[in-house]
Amino acid sequence: MLRFCLAFVLFAPSLAIAADLVEGPVNVIDADTWYVGDVRVRLHGIDAPELGQNCETNDDTAWVCGNLVTQEVRRRFHGKSAQCTPLDRDRYGRVVARCRVIGRDVGRELVRHGLAFAYRKYSTDYAPEEALAASERAGLHSAHVQPWVHRASGTAQLSGPCRIKGNISSAGERIYHAPGQKHYSKTRISLSREERWFCSEAEAAAAGWRKAAR
Repeated sequence: MLRFCLAFVLFAPSLAIAADLVEGPVNVIDADTWYVGDVRVRLHGIDAPELGQNCETNDDTAWVCGNLVTQEVRRRFHGKSAQCTPLDRDRYGRVVARCRVIGRDVGRELVRHGLAFAYRKYSTDYAPEEALAASERAGLHSAHVQPWVHRASGTAQLSGPCRIKGNISSAGERIYHAPGQKHYSKTRISLSREERWFCSEAEAAAAGWRKAAR
């Protein structure tokens, strides 16, 4: 009994921390990764195209789905107050959480409107909403889009106006390179390391990346 009580005392604080709500204004990094206040959150149960990801429609017309979806998610949620329930932490240190804005489940809404997919590898919570969106060919369901396949390829390709390269150094420092800088052309972006493209220097800075010294 003593051993059980001691274990409870030792683990109770961490359980309490895990249950605490993360609350604050939304800063959309991309469709499924946000800052909520100063906490970096990965939305639970969904997957969306990366910034800079190209997609093709069924008639093979290319479009910058990652940028367009992110812009639409920003239009809907950026600057609004969110309340997020932490569920886990991913390998990049992001808090995986179920978030609500004005009482609405954000993941459910994004999947229902074709702005993200149900991330069935980790959860089937939003599978019914995905089935409805697919039946209506809503949003991303009108194109050939597989964010997880794109990430698994290991590298992102330059796309549209998003030309700022967000690179992570060997020391883990997040640095962005703009066109014309000394190391821009030889900098490669690896999505598997959570490196990414930005559409502007302001966007990179807001996401917590600093500009390369040269």
